[in-house]
Amino acid sequence: MAIRFDGRVAIVTGAGNGLGKAHALGLASRGAKVVVNDFGGARDGSGGSLSPAEAVVEEIRKAGGTAMADGADVSNFEQVTAMVERATKEWGSVDLLCANAGILRDKSFGKMEVADFQKVLDVHLVGTFYCCKAAWAGMRDRNYGRIVLTTSSSGLYGNFGQANYGAAKSGMVGLMNVLAEEGRKNNIRVNIVSPTAATRMTEELLPPQALQLMKPNAITPAVEYMLSEDAPTRTIMGAGAGSFAVIKILESEGINLPESEWTPDAVAAHFEEISDMSKAKALQGAFEQTQKYVAQAAARAGIKL
Repeated sequence: MAIRFDGRVAIVTGAGNGLGKAHALGLASRGAKVVVNDFGGARDGSGGSLSPAEAVVEEIRKAGGTAMADGADVSNFEQVTAMVERATKEWGSVDLLCANAGILRDKSFGKMEVADFQKVLDVHLVGTFYCCKAAWAGMRDRNYGRIVLTTSSSGLYGNFGQANYGAAKSGMVGLMNVLAEEGRKNNIRVNIVSPTAATRMTEELLPPQALQLMKPNAITPAVEYMLSEDAPTRTIMGAGAGSFAVIKILESEGINLPESEWTPDAVAAHFEEISDMSKAKALQGAFEQTQKYVAQAAARAGIKL
């Protein structure tokens, strides 16, 4: 059965261009009413215009869909709250949120200005929090919500010159982990996509032949699936050029050392065994790590828990 979003209301941030535009068009084509949010600024976050969002809305309407443009700056909580309230007043709810808005201010760490670090965090991480916060109460009251955040391989794996961007994007994984846990009881499912595509943010980094393979609409199926009725929750999905993958944060089984070996020298001596990933697992919550370490220590001490 085809995934549809009839009767659902979606907000897609950063939807005037690139990935956000593809997501907005895709959701609208499958029946969602879409708030096309875009501040309309340049890649570094400067300037601002509603024109990009309005152009996407016009495209959706011409195709028979329903949409409205909104120019809220995601780093301004009052504007984000007003956007959610406007959509709820017009269409009755906000059921789906794709937090995609972002900017780039790349520089090596030694040359990076504090203001450029702060601004990127404000848009990506704080802005994502604002969007989730503004929509959360309504989703909880209606006992339904689907949220997809947008991380990056720069945050998951690292990339030169992107300390600000990488920090924000990895922070969003932590936000997703917690929201997924807190949303379970109210049927709010929260996931995150790690996309790679030909957009304003990547056009200068890749050769033309690679860019041709990396269409933004190749990411949208992953986003649509994670916004669907039967979506998973607490999933990191990588997507790009038609490839899709699930990303896990793994922890080695590790070892327990006796108190006499609680020294850096002992850690160094045992590091190969400590870092052995042959029995690594993806832990499902923060307390699971605590339980594992306590169980190992108890076993060494002969304590039955």
